[in-house]
Amino acid sequence: MTTAADELRSELLSRIRMGPGTAMDDGEFDRLARAVFAHQYACNQPYRLFCDRRGASPDSIAHWGEIPAVPTDAFKAAALVCGDAGAEMAAVFRTSGTTAGPERRGTHHVPDLALYDAALRAGFAAHLLPDGARPRVISLVPPPSALPDSSLSHMAGAVMADFGGEGSGWFVSPDGGIDHQGLGDALCAAERDGEPVCILGTAFAFVHWLDALREAGVRHRLPAGSRLMDTGGFKGRSREVTREELYAGFDELLGVPFAWCVNEYGMTEMSSQFYDGVAGSALPPSRRLHMGPAWVRTQATDPETLKPLPHGETGVLRHVDLANLHSVAAIQTADLGITSPEGIRVLGRARGAEARGCSIAMDDLLSDIGR
Repeated sequence: MTTAADELRSELLSRIRMGPGTAMDDGEFDRLARAVFAHQYACNQPYRLFCDRRGASPDSIAHWGEIPAVPTDAFKAAALVCGDAGAEMAAVFRTSGTTAGPERRGTHHVPDLALYDAALRAGFAAHLLPDGARPRVISLVPPPSALPDSSLSHMAGAVMADFGGEGSGWFVSPDGGIDHQGLGDALCAAERDGEPVCILGTAFAFVHWLDALREAGVRHRLPAGSRLMDTGGFKGRSREVTREELYAGFDELLGVPFAWCVNEYGMTEMSSQFYDGVAGSALPPSRRLHMGPAWVRTQATDPETLKPLPHGETGVLRHVDLANLHSVAAIQTADLGITSPEGIRVLGRARGAEARGCSIAMDDLLSDIGR
């Protein structure tokens, strides 16, 4: 028997497969967001307790902006999943480890990967492969077999499987680091064959690689149409590099101009990603904004009250991701940012004093779980 949840999943899946750039007006988004909220309120017990404390239920809210958003730290405290948290999951993604140990890592339980995978594939295809290319995918992200709880590795695996042409490969491991010899051989082969490549990696992995190329005096001139996706930043690292410096290195040492370099911004707790350009036509780094897909809405919120702020004001970012059907769609981050009709600008992590509203929300959730 087909349930209401099945029908909602099917509708969301169809909508996501239309692509991230297909417009979704406020009325359609509001209808779907409230349907997702009703499902999560009914099936996600820790989240329902959190909503009840705020006096919010599917019957009481009048707009998607009133859906209670859980702080990202809530994913460290409870299994925020619709249904039985003890049941077998299609995937369990965890945030990076901390000094507090693995038990303090945020955990995103995903019982069904259909929406998750549809969202990541649609976003990647639109922003990195707008020309329909199937280039050789060169990954400086470890494969999912090495890091099965990494959402980034899962993404790279899906990209490799769906879009990678012959000659694609993995050139980094959690233990061995970058395979410089194998990576160099793969790029030389691409140059010799005249075959464009698509390189995936974290910003810090790219910095290490570029440093090694400079030290060895090696430069590549990758075929026209080669492109690159970098993700992450330099939080907790001893060395920071501006995006302008990083992209200048790609041009100098790889022959990939900034117009073909795209930054991806994602979160373990979300199913969808943001990108700051389209390969082949991306703006200079200083002029870029990150765009979310049509099925995501982002607001900047007041750090004290968590009430939405107008476009142009700095606040703590809140995302509502409809692809998060099986967990929680409304997520309150601790990232400072500015929104505009064209996209968002992420300014970095909020300090404790700035994110007081997030701390209060987290205290409430812990109290509710304790009850």
